[in-house]
Amino acid sequence: MNRLSLLILVVIFAVSSFAPALAGERLKLSTTTSTENSGLLCALLPPFEEMFDIKVDVIPVGTGKALKIAETGDVDVTLVHARSLEDRFVKQGYGVNRREVMYNDFVIIGSKSDPAEVRKAKTAVEAFQRIAGRQSMYISRGDNSGTHVKELEIWKRASKRPSGSWYLEAGKGMGAVLIMAHEKKAYALTDRGTYLALLGSNKIDLPILFEGDPVLFNSYGIIAVNPAKHAHVNYVKAMALIGWVTSRAGQKIIKEFGRDRFGKPLFIPLAIPNP
Repeated sequence: MNRLSLLILVVIFAVSSFAPALAGERLKLSTTTSTENSGLLCALLPPFEEMFDIKVDVIPVGTGKALKIAETGDVDVTLVHARSLEDRFVKQGYGVNRREVMYNDFVIIGSKSDPAEVRKAKTAVEAFQRIAGRQSMYISRGDNSGTHVKELEIWKRASKRPSGSWYLEAGKGMGAVLIMAHEKKAYALTDRGTYLALLGSNKIDLPILFEGDPVLFNSYGIIAVNPAKHAHVNYVKAMALIGWVTSRAGQKIIKEFGRDRFGKPLFIPLAIPNP
C-alpha cells in the first residue's frame, strides 16, 4: 500500500470516528457536466452522504470552470476530465492528492445521412478534416470543458482552425450540446456516458459515426483543494470523498453504473480496475 492510499484510509477512519461532529455539514464539489448529465453522481454520492452524514453540494460546469472555481477556494474538491488542465492546477499549488477515478471515451456523433462521410474516416483527425472540408454543421462546447479541450487538440492535429457559419460554439454543457446537434442534424464530439444517457431517455436520435481512436481516451481525476492556499476549505471531508470514490465500494458502483440500462457500464474504474 503506498503512502497516499494509507493517508486516505487514515482520513476515512478519522472522519468515521467523529461522524456525529460532522452531522449536517456540507461538502462542495465542482465537476464536469458529464458526471451530472450521465446520472453517475446520483448513484455514487448518496452512499457517501449516508456514511458520513454529509451533504455534497454539486456544481456541474465545464472542466475549465470547475477548476477555476476550485482555484478560488469556492469548493472543497473537484472531479474533472482534462489531464493537462488538472496537472497545471496541481503544479500551481491549487490542488493536492489527485487520484485517478475512471475513464470512458469520446465519440463523434452526427446525423444518419453523414454528409461529411465521417464513417469512412480511419482516425479522429481524418474525421474532423472531413467535417471541415465539407463545412458540415458542427456544434462545439466552446466552454473550455474537458470535451472542448479534447476537440481543440484534434483540430490542431488536423491543422484546422474551424470558423464560419458551419461551426457553432454553444458555450453550453454536454447535454445541451447534444440536443442542439440533434435539432440541427449536426456533428459533435461527446463523452460516451452522456451520449448513452440522453440516447436512452429518447432526447436525441443521433448515431455514433466514429469511435475507437486512442486519442479519444477520456480519463477522470479527483483533486482536493489545497488547504495551504485556502485555509477555510473542508480538506478532511474532501479527502474522505476522494477515499470513497477510489475505494473498492465506490469503484464497484462506477463499474456497474449503466449496466442494467445499456448492457454495459458508462465508465470504467481506474483506481481499482477490478473492484
